[in-house]
Amino acid sequence: MKTIGIIGGMSPESTVLYYQAINRETNRRLGGNRSADIVMHSVDFEEIVRLQKSGDWAAAGCVLASSAAKLETAGADLLLLATNTMHKVAPAIEAAVKIPLLHIVDATAAAIKKQGLSAVGLLGTRFTMSDGFYTERMAAQGVQTIVPDDEEQDEIHRIIFEELCLNQIKPESAAYFQHVIVRLKDAGAQGVILGCTEICLIVNEKNSPLPVFDSTAIHALAAVDAALA
Repeated sequence: MKTIGIIGGMSPESTVLYYQAINRETNRRLGGNRSADIVMHSVDFEEIVRLQKSGDWAAAGCVLASSAAKLETAGADLLLLATNTMHKVAPAIEAAVKIPLLHIVDATAAAIKKQGLSAVGLLGTRFTMSDGFYTERMAAQGVQTIVPDDEEQDEIHRIIFEELCLNQIKPESAAYFQHVIVRLKDAGAQGVILGCTEICLIVNEKNSPLPVFDSTAIHALAAVDAALA
């Protein structure tokens, strides 16, 4: 079994989901009391949020590159960045280490293509929906992404940071997400990407008007695949 290095803390709520998903899937496949070989470095999310708000992505990249280097020194064989938005600085992380980074967009695109879909809605932070690093990488792999309008992006972003990252689950916010997903469906989306690792706290297969591609779960399973390969 290879050692999975997790750069976590963005937010702590989503990092918990990664840890659970990886260990439960490892146990499901191997049986007994088996669990994953994991090393984790959890950053201070407030520092990352501050750098996001100021637009200092270079500094944010340095923080996460340093985290990656710590994990490589600790014995990680591969890296997992337990967040969607901060894959914006994936090149800085990859440049800092010799071990591979499992990119969340690649894993999610593969899952979408496996289902035979070509156009999906994308929900996430404002950065993920509008900055291009996510949508362009999806397009390069043959998947069209349809994003909410500017007003919807603002409200989704607010719900993520002011509620979900703090583990506040509100029925009215779940209803809002469902409304946005219906609009994406009307615009031609065949499924919807939960492109923020906290959105699965409020949207799932049972309440979504479209098939769900939970990037957190998909990414975690891809890590198990790589660790057990």
